[in-house]
Amino acid sequence: MVVNKPKSAFRTISEVAEELGIATHVLRFWESKFSQIKPMKRSGGRRYYRPDDVELLSKIKYYLYDERYTIEGVQILLKERGVKAIVGEEIQKDLIEMIEDRPELDEGSRKVFSCLLSELKTVKSQLEDIVKKI
Repeated sequence: MVVNKPKSAFRTISEVAEELGIATHVLRFWESKFSQIKPMKRSGGRRYYRPDDVELLSKIKYYLYDERYTIEGVQILLKERGVKAIVGEEIQKDLIEMIEDRPELDEGSRKVFSCLLSELKTVKSQLEDIVKKI
C-alpha cells in the first residue's frame, strides 16, 4: 500500500522498504553497517526516515545491487567521498539529463549549460581535493 506523501514527509521503515523494493530487515541491517543512516526513533523504537535518509538508502541500494559493490566497498566510498558527494551525484545526473533531453534548447543554450556543467565539475574536484587535505 503506497501512500502518496509529500517528498518532505518522514516515512516509516515499511514505507521506505516498499518504496525501495527491499525488506525491512535489510534496512535495519544497513543501519548497523552504515553509520550515516540515522533515522529518528520514537518511543518504542519506531523508526522515521527523513527524506535525506531515504535518498541515501536509495544510493546505497544502487551501489550494492546495480553497481555490485560490497558493503565494505560502499562504506569506503561513503568515508572517502562523503554522503553529500554521493547523494549529490543524483543532482548532477539530473542536470545532465535535463540538458540532453531538452530538444527545445537552442545550440547556444546547450553550450552555456555544457560550460556551466564543466565548471561545476571543476569546482567539485577542487572541493574534494580540499576536503582530502583536511
